[in-house]
Amino acid sequence: MRQMRRCGMATLVTLGIVGGGRSVGAQQPDQAALAKAAQNPVANMISVPFQNNTAFGWGEFDRTQNVLNIQPVVPFQLGGSVNLITRTIVPVISQPDLGSASGTTFGLGDINATLFLSPAKPGKLIWGVGPALSLNTATDDVLGSGKWGVGPSVVLLTMPGSWVIGVLANNIWSVAGDENRAAVNQMLIQYFVNYNLPNGWYVTSAPINTVNWKAASDKATIPLGGGVGKLFRLGRLPVNGSAQAYVNIVKPDLGPDWSMRVQLQLLFPK
Repeated sequence: MRQMRRCGMATLVTLGIVGGGRSVGAQQPDQAALAKAAQNPVANMISVPFQNNTAFGWGEFDRTQNVLNIQPVVPFQLGGSVNLITRTIVPVISQPDLGSASGTTFGLGDINATLFLSPAKPGKLIWGVGPALSLNTATDDVLGSGKWGVGPSVVLLTMPGSWVIGVLANNIWSVAGDENRAAVNQMLIQYFVNYNLPNGWYVTSAPINTVNWKAASDKATIPLGGGVGKLFRLGRLPVNGSAQAYVNIVKPDLGPDWSMRVQLQLLFPK
């Protein structure tokens, strides 16, 4: 169970890549601008990513976990100089029983919400800060921490040339919930490196590194890997699609060996 909670919270706050506030047309410069903006976590634009994470090699029976994160992102303008970027991550989890070769629990996990305050007209260094909230919404004890949590979150990035490079970090502490469940104190650091190519293609690496400060041992999970993505259209709707794979070079004894991430992100440029 300790291993499940560690991975579960990590997937909830994964970087739900969002779109930018610039319009897109048929010309290549506009497509390139939207592709870069789609990799900016605090861009001023509504987007709805559907991110599926499949983790392989859980426990001694090499079980497979699947988490579908539905991640609507909605920005609000506060005056003329500050934006509030809201991201709500709703995880739908298929969690295997790690103690046997069969048995799976399916349902809703703990919903995560992050509120970023960010300059409406950022400079070369783009940033956002605000609270990260973990809500006790899991439909089964196996699928969540049983706790309500809160902590700070920050994102920093820059976009020189064809690159989008940055880092997102947060730490969540439990503040209420089931007294019989373990307290939560977990850090997440996700760096992201994207290089944009012609025709909407890009290569990317955005591993989710977590540290469970409450664990007696095996506190960290550190993956390495990456993948490719492309901006395309469904009719008139721009969509950002990507596929990535990561190997866990540091992990708990019962944690997964590797994972795949597939995402379709609906973009709604102004």
